[in-house]
Amino acid sequence: MLRKGVRRSGGAADRLRAHGLWGDLGEWRGCPRGRLWRVAAFVGRTLRGEWQGIVVDPVRQLGRRGLPALFLAFLAAFGVIFFHALAQRPAGAVVVRLLGGVKGDLPLWLALLRTPVSLYVPALDLPVWAGITSLFLAFALAELILGRARTLLISYATTLAGTLMVRVMLALGPGWGGLGLPPGAGQVLDTGPSAAVVGLFTYLAVVRRAPIVFALTGGSMVWESIAVPNLAGREHLIAVATAIVLALFHERDRRRPPTRPLLPVGRAESQGGTAGRPRPDDHVAVG
Repeated sequence: MLRKGVRRSGGAADRLRAHGLWGDLGEWRGCPRGRLWRVAAFVGRTLRGEWQGIVVDPVRQLGRRGLPALFLAFLAAFGVIFFHALAQRPAGAVVVRLLGGVKGDLPLWLALLRTPVSLYVPALDLPVWAGITSLFLAFALAELILGRARTLLISYATTLAGTLMVRVMLALGPGWGGLGLPPGAGQVLDTGPSAAVVGLFTYLAVVRRAPIVFALTGGSMVWESIAVPNLAGREHLIAVATAIVLALFHERDRRRPPTRPLLPVGRAESQGGTAGRPRPDDHVAVG
């Protein structure tokens, strides 16, 4: 019965094709609707993969490890709130400037000493409370996915890269195709966790293969930096580039095959080297 049904459906398709009502299967696969279906399927797979890697896995880690797994996220958020409240008073503003105020014309050793604290000093031209949400989310996801040590490494490396590249741009001076900066840019206060936030989101997007997350975070920062060129925008571009390079190195090290010894090592040798040796009381049968 099944074969008859298949034959009947095939015959009906042949009759419809003969009258021009069915069309060729190759034409149907090549039509715009088929391409749209493939694009929709690709977007669906991408969204499912990003949902699994960026949302589901961190939530499982949080349920397994509890709130102590978000130590860095809470520390970063409360650090920004503390320094923002401290800077509202004149004496507190002086303390904040001495501890975390980084500028391009400072001596290098002093800028490096203040850079870790400058992560918690909010920028003057950016809303503090609106940025705390993205700050907490970036550090929370990174701490759950990457671990505490790597989160600190990426956040500090991206911030430090921006601080050092500003000095290079100041040394180049105006011109150089828009790469250099005028001397007055060295007086601009260069603080805030935005470079670290952009770097963490970019790094997560690369290692978790999340193009949509990259477009919403690092990609949007790139577009904003091109549309409104300023010192902060250039540092965001440097943070994105640094995070991409670090993520690619991480992927290369992860895919590298494990090293093997040049000479084959037996199981007995690997366990101590004496099990494979003949002992005096061993008897070997001959014949």
